[in-house]
Amino acid sequence: MEKSKHAVEAKNLSISWGGVNVLNQLNLKLNDGEKLAIVGPSGSGKSTILKIIAGLILPTKGELRIFGEKQIYLRLDQNNPPDVRLVFQNPALLGSLTIAENVGFLLKKNKNLSKKLIHEIVCECLAEVGLFNIENKLPNELSGGMQKRVSFARALITDHTLNAKTKPLLLFDEPTAGLDPIASSRIEDLINKTNNKANGSSIVVSHVLSTIERTSDKVLMLYGGKFRWAGSIDEFKKSKDPYVFQFRYGKLDGPMQPKDI
Repeated sequence: MEKSKHAVEAKNLSISWGGVNVLNQLNLKLNDGEKLAIVGPSGSGKSTILKIIAGLILPTKGELRIFGEKQIYLRLDQNNPPDVRLVFQNPALLGSLTIAENVGFLLKKNKNLSKKLIHEIVCECLAEVGLFNIENKLPNELSGGMQKRVSFARALITDHTLNAKTKPLLLFDEPTAGLDPIASSRIEDLINKTNNKANGSSIVVSHVLSTIERTSDKVLMLYGGKFRWAGSIDEFKKSKDPYVFQFRYGKLDGPMQPKDI
């Protein structure tokens, strides 16, 4: 079967919680190698989209395909899951495991990989994010910024004996939320470096303009459970669309109002 050109394809994707439509019949196509930003106000459902794509929750209705394969089970219930890597807003490291164990966690499932090879892969990925000689430390021995970089190193981990037919899909959930501009720039550079190293496709969820503009080719505007606008990053910068204009300039007047968000 010919490999799908779409890393992600969603048709009429919906999810409801307690009778409330959080996402309402969303349609999305992400081509292989593309970098997409999903933007919108807080609470609009951006992170929910990532959780569905990552296989952490199932949609109420609609169809989701990852690398052309229809997704009908949670990721933990799949025998040969697609190569989807989620970088959470917080580092999400396991405190009882060393940095090496956190980063190389999935590699240990492959009985064909020796401890020495796993260690070499882990150290190489840590070096890619500027971390050296910390593999035997525990997460609480590192600063918050270093823990964040460890989570990016984990996203770089690749078992070349698995999922060889597809390139990875990288998901970044609010990677620069709450950071100062300088720290944000460092993380944005790291996102780009991770994308380039993994040579896959990516989706960034963010409301930080510098992150959106520096890490993406395309933008989708989410509000009220629906995509309200789509375009290239250059079009996003120039658009007079009322949703985009209000979001970019933080205007109080516009279609997005506090009672809704």
